[in-house]
Amino acid sequence: MFGSPLKLPPLFIKEQEDKATMMKVHTREENDFYWDKDNEPHQERRKRILAAHPEIKTLMGPCPRTKWVVLATVLFQFAMASVASNWSFPVLLVLTYAVSGVLNHMMMLGVHEIAHNLAFKTPLYNRWLAILATVPIGLPVANSFRRYHLEHHKYQGEHDVDVDIPLPGEAWFFNSTIGKAVWMVLQPFFYALRPMFMRPKVPGPWEFTNIIVNVAYDSMLYYFFGWQALFYCIGGSLLGSGLHPVAGHFVSEHYVFLPTHETYSYYGPLNFVTFNVGYHNEHHDFANIPGSRLPQLKAMAPEFYDNLPYYTSWSGVIIDYILNAEMTPFSRVKRKTLSPSLMQEISEREARTQRWW
Repeated sequence: MFGSPLKLPPLFIKEQEDKATMMKVHTREENDFYWDKDNEPHQERRKRILAAHPEIKTLMGPCPRTKWVVLATVLFQFAMASVASNWSFPVLLVLTYAVSGVLNHMMMLGVHEIAHNLAFKTPLYNRWLAILATVPIGLPVANSFRRYHLEHHKYQGEHDVDVDIPLPGEAWFFNSTIGKAVWMVLQPFFYALRPMFMRPKVPGPWEFTNIIVNVAYDSMLYYFFGWQALFYCIGGSLLGSGLHPVAGHFVSEHYVFLPTHETYSYYGPLNFVTFNVGYHNEHHDFANIPGSRLPQLKAMAPEFYDNLPYYTSWSGVIIDYILNAEMTPFSRVKRKTLSPSLMQEISEREARTQRWW
């Protein structure tokens, strides 16, 4: 690997040596994805972990701190936007990237946390908190993200279902070093537009509610504080989701840097401002455990997590992804296991996500 930031723990190296002929290795053809005939790995590991450590169930359920983090960030971002017109453009640009980029990305991951109903026990309260979290983001992403992200967990890697995976044309076009750098910059646009091409969904009442709230807030910012306030908010969301250290998780989570693994965790300081989304193996194993308790999960089941490759630098992940010729948008695991029964299950699950309560 080209200067890879991936860490290989001693237990992983020993496992490779002891089970070299038994370890599963994903393979792929040039300009194609890694195709896997087996199920995604997290459901099975979850069963084994719960059998060995039933006490982990005590970690499940909402985290009461989440709502306060969201509220404090929304108020802080409003205060910053309200004075943005007093800054010179260079200062505005720097603060938008360095401050709004981080905090708005944190709110996006707050939306991610809330999508799993991990802020309140009552689903309705989670819906409204997610919309509140999008206020500084400036874009109505809450419910659309929820609808697609829950499918990403349930059907990880499923062809034509998991929209977290690049489209073939997208992967082919951005296959070069320069292409990958541009692809990283444009990451927020791909996440927004890819579902429309891959699996378009009819907007529901929660999408329209989110749009009304965001348009009202954005209009208020522009009317009272000018274009600089809007730039600080919306620009921070776009810059913070592109070529930015906190956006390194887009690549680190599921891009195949080792042919034996399709999900990777990150254990570094940026977890502090991302609801511990770096604990990604842990999150996919137990999506009903809030980010604040994922370090406890890892500590409770060390025999399951201490042997997995991990990262300590999201910036290093971005650099390695761009410069490593072996890494491309095709470096993802996909599965061809669609069936009529699966499609019916997806439809029924989708209907449940659109309830107004």
